[in-house]
Amino acid sequence: GGVLSEFGHTWIGLDISPFMLQVAKSREAEGDIMLSDIGQGFGFRAGTFDGVISISAIQWLCNQDKKVHIPFKRMCVFFVSLYNCMKKGTRAVLQFYPETAEQAEMITAAALKAGFTGGMVVDYPHSTRARKHFLVLMCGTTVHLPPGLMDSTEEDQRIGIRNQERLREKRRKGKQRAVKGKQWVIDKKEFMRKQGKDVAGDSKYTARKRKTQW
Repeated sequence: GGVLSEFGHTWIGLDISPFMLQVAKSREAEGDIMLSDIGQGFGFRAGTFDGVISISAIQWLCNQDKKVHIPFKRMCVFFVSLYNCMKKGTRAVLQFYPETAEQAEMITAAALKAGFTGGMVVDYPHSTRARKHFLVLMCGTTVHLPPGLMDSTEEDQRIGIRNQERLREKRRKGKQRAVKGKQWVIDKKEFMRKQGKDVAGDSKYTARKRKTQW
């Protein structure tokens, strides 16, 4: 919350751990802090917040710490209450560490079911240690997702792939423009005659474009 305070934002922080809240209190956090289990939803009024951020929290909703805990149901409760307390046209960015691809898909599905638009953004996708997952969600609006960060090697590879795709597209268009005209056909037939092949004679219909058959 310190960064948010530096930029002049008023904020409320939630955590399920009393110890972590005590740490925030000892650091004289300027925002309000609350003990809360996000899997049980929130009690904030509709349209209270104009932005939401979360760091390494929502992956814990995948755990079944108690017999009564159903992970997907808890996720749905969380995202529905989150959607309801956000203003329309605002954004939530939730960074988390899924253990499996199935967990990431389940979390995303719960968010979209609640009414959010958006999706997953991954920084350094080919790195084991630096890779980070961000669920970028929009409330009541749709915008393009930002690209994930990459190191210099990955960026060079991505640029190389883009250049190859542009080159292939350029070649493809060049081939389409290279239409063989009447003179090319006449020269080709003359070449085949010199080879002793039986070739039809030239006429006014040579190399004429045929009409489309209906």
